[in-house]
Amino acid sequence: MKILTCPLNGPRNISEFVWGGEVKPMPDPAACSDRAWAEFVFLEENPAGIIREWWFHLPTSYWFIAERNTVTDEIVRTYPASELFTGRVDFPPRRGSDRP
Repeated sequence: MKILTCPLNGPRNISEFVWGGEVKPMPDPAACSDRAWAEFVFLEENPAGIIREWWFHLPTSYWFIAERNTVTDEIVRTYPASELFTGRVDFPPRRGSDRP
């Protein structure tokens, strides 16, 4: 059984988590091209070595960051996203959206 240590809940079975992609700089959605936004959302670098990744704990809806070695699949460390990010990004509704 593979165990991942959640910063909020401690060691848990990996089946309780969902991988959320690499942590990478977000382009300004209002100023970037559709192509640049699509590359940010859908493409991953997938380098060999230690990278930062988003992980989501399903039972608690908790997002956090893990540093993982992509060669050995070893989780080096996990920590709250607040160690890297100080603010929240809220996206305005799309123009023409019928949602309130």
